[in-house]
Parts: sequence; structure tokens; C-alpha cells
Amino acid sequence: MTLTVTPLDATLGALVTDVDLAGLDDATWAEIHAAFLEYGVLVFPAQHLEEEAQGAFARRFGNIEQLSPRQTKSTLVFTNQRANGELAKPDEQGFHIMKGNEGWHTDSTYMPLAAKASMLHALVIPSEGGETEFADMRAAWDALDEKTQARLEGLSAHHSLYYSQKQAGYTHTTDNLYGFHDKGAPLRPIVKTHPETGRKSIYTGRHAYGIPGMSEEESATLLRGLIEEGCQPPRTYEHSWEIGDLVVWDNRCLFHRARPYDTNQPRALRASRIAGEPESELAPTFADARADGFKPTTSNVSSLAVD
Repeated sequence: MTLTVTPLDATLGALVTDVDLAGLDDATWAEIHAAFLEYGVLVFPAQHLEEEAQGAFARRFGNIEQLSPRQTKSTLVFTNQRANGELAKPDEQGFHIMKGNEGWHTDSTYMPLAAKASMLHALVIPSEGGETEFADMRAAWDALDEKTQARLEGLSAHHSLYYSQKQAGYTHTTDNLYGFHDKGAPLRPIVKTHPETGRKSIYTGRHAYGIPGMSEEESATLLRGLIEEGCQPPRTYEHSWEIGDLVVWDNRCLFHRARPYDTNQPRALRASRIAGEPESELAPTFADARADGFKPTTSNVSSLAVD
């Protein structure tokens, strides 16, 4: 194969064409991986992959993160539509997660082992809205002055889905879908050095809170400012989905967020999430009272999952 990589009109992202991801050879994979490290997010239009082929492509990046104890495959469909055709209701926890994820974040930072990469493949899309937006936190770091960079270098923040959902107006209770969050709140450096490229980036997002040595207000103000200032053009790219699109991104240096859409319409994206290597993505966890009393059940599990 001879693939074509076309940079997007931003500091991140590239469109990759002239490639069949279902029939990938090692040489073409090496080109894709190099582009992934350079651009952070890759868009593959009109792939229309079967589940097995998507799983095989995802495993090229590393081990699959299990998003649910019930998950036995390399993919999981993120959808607001149930098998019987009914749509999720606004009072369900899965719906709350969907709305919460309209805030900037990187995947699984609230778990001990954060995600390395994530992948979405469009199966059903609404008539409008429902885009996924990405932000280049490498370029956001580069844009900071030296004094601010020096200040951030020594800081860390805790990460919690309980915290981020509360900020979005919801009360989260651990279920089987996000059951890994019974381990406590990880403490992660605010500045991350990419384990493969060596580039530095801001590593916070909506799950981050409670910088040690700062008051709650000081911490929130600093973290909010980093997101607001960092997630600005030309450091952002918003992807408008077409059925068959596959998008993969590097959680170690990008933020992303879901954009609103009419939830009276179905939306389904088949996801694969790649677990990080423990050497670079495993973080120490600290007691989180909000996770006390965790008892996984099937009665409170929503079939809804979201990007």
C-alpha cells in the first residue's frame, strides 16, 4: 500500500487515505504509527470495518483496555440506543456520562492505568451535531511562557470521575461500566513527557482537581485556566462524523470532547481503547471517599457508553 497523509489545518491531526485498514501490512502500519506520533489524531474516512478488523487494528497500538467486566472483545459500541430500539433517558447514569464528556478530557486518567490511545468508528450518526473535538496539548504547552512552564513542572493533580461528574451537575455512582474507579484517585503530573516522542504537554482535563499545596479555589482556577487557554485555535480540530469514518488519537498528548446533539436521535460509535504501558501511564492512587461502598451489580448498569 501507498497511503496518503494530509495534515489538517491545525497544529494537530492528519487525514489518511489510500489505505485499507482491514488488510494492513507491517510496512504500512509503520507509516501509520509514525503519523500517529507526529499528528496525534488520524482520520481514516470510509473504512466501514467489521468488528474483528477494527479489533485487529486497535491491537496494533497495544493491549486493549477493558471498559467493562462484561467486555470480551476488542471493541464496545458507544451508543444511546438499546437493542430494542429505545433511547436512553435523561435520568440514567449513562446519559449523565455522555453529557459530562462534553467537557475536555483525556481517557481513563481517573483509573490507575490511563489510556494510551482511543479509537472510534462511526456506525450511526445524528442528522446534525455529535461531533468529536480534539485539542493539541503539546502546542498548548509550547505556547506558555517560560515562567509558567517552570511553575507547572513541579505540580500534580488528582483525577476523579466523581469530581468531574459533580462539576457537570451529576452525582456519579460506580457501576460495572466504570467499575475500575473503585481504586481511589490517581495523582498525575500536570506536565507529561510523551514516552515515545519526548515532547511535553499539558495533562489535566475535566477529571483533574486538588493540586497538593494549593487551596481548592487556587487549584480549580489554575486547572480551568489551562483548559480554557490551551483549547483554542489553531490547536483544535472538530471532526464531523460520516458513517464509516474511523478516528484514532493519542491520549498522552491530546484532549478531546463530545459535542452536543439531539439525543432523541440515535448515535452509535464502535470504540476501542488501548491501555497505556505501566512504565509511563500507571499512577499512584489515594483514598477517595466518594468510591467507598463500591458494590458492582448488574441492576444499575446502563447500556449507554459515550466518547
